[in-house]
Amino acid sequence: MMLTMTLIRSSGEKMEDDKEWDLEPDFDSLMKSEKKHEWISEPRFKKLFDEIEHSIQGVMGKGRYEWVDRRVFDQVFDSSTLLAIHKLMQKGDIDTIEYPIARGKEAHVFYATSNNGPVAVKIFHTTNAVFKSLTKYIDGDPRFGGLSRRHRELVNIWVRKEYRNLKRMRANGIRVPQPISHFKNVLIMEFVGKEQASPRLRDVEIENPLEIFSKLLDIIAINWQSCNLVHADFSEYNILIKNKEIWVIDVGQAVTNQHPNAEEFLIRDITRLVEWINRKGFEINLTDCLVRVLDEPVPKLKPLPGGD
Repeated sequence: MMLTMTLIRSSGEKMEDDKEWDLEPDFDSLMKSEKKHEWISEPRFKKLFDEIEHSIQGVMGKGRYEWVDRRVFDQVFDSSTLLAIHKLMQKGDIDTIEYPIARGKEAHVFYATSNNGPVAVKIFHTTNAVFKSLTKYIDGDPRFGGLSRRHRELVNIWVRKEYRNLKRMRANGIRVPQPISHFKNVLIMEFVGKEQASPRLRDVEIENPLEIFSKLLDIIAINWQSCNLVHADFSEYNILIKNKEIWVIDVGQAVTNQHPNAEEFLIRDITRLVEWINRKGFEINLTDCLVRVLDEPVPKLKPLPGGD
């Protein structure tokens, strides 16, 4: 689930019911017959594409910004994704999508604009290979039991799962991006940064690593005891530093503590954190950290906006 930041340079400067949307053309059938973006010229889609083309000039490599890989449009923006973006633009959740700020095996994240300022738009890939290894984070989560296991539905479940995890963590005071909206394979969140995303923990020099370590361990403990969640991919890659404050990202794989593998994921998260601090010359004991997370009282943090 790790996301890799993409270097970018500037050259100038509740979701509606799915029932209405399901009246649109069948996405799975459409994708089987799709070749590149020939579907755009089809009469039933041309009007739709014309309506949003001006708002996605950035991702088509024609906007105000220059960025590394202009092939991203072909990789990410298939027909169903553009239909979902059209829906979100109609709702007023997105104005324009400009350029990628992070990428991973499961998703690309884009800098976007809205009437309320910049937002992050996370678009999950819809290729079959991507989510096969991720079902272990859905199976066993009681919130999503009994749901369809068709590939495209798995992607949609994953988006809803990340949205709900973000809201639960914010309700317990953990700094994660505020979730704004979601539809199909598209998730809109608060943008953490300015024009560039805030740096990952991995990419910054830390003056006080032991203090950061203690705060990160508290986050794991609060997530476990108060949110009843385990991140399941907690690492220096999924921590952002903004104005010396810690932000946790990429929480789609987080599972409840009722998941059959929850304790295994928790031990893995704590182990990674201990390995990180010990690489900096410290000798932190893993067992002590496990006791801290599982048994010791956790601080009560003030809920953040957008939590529930």
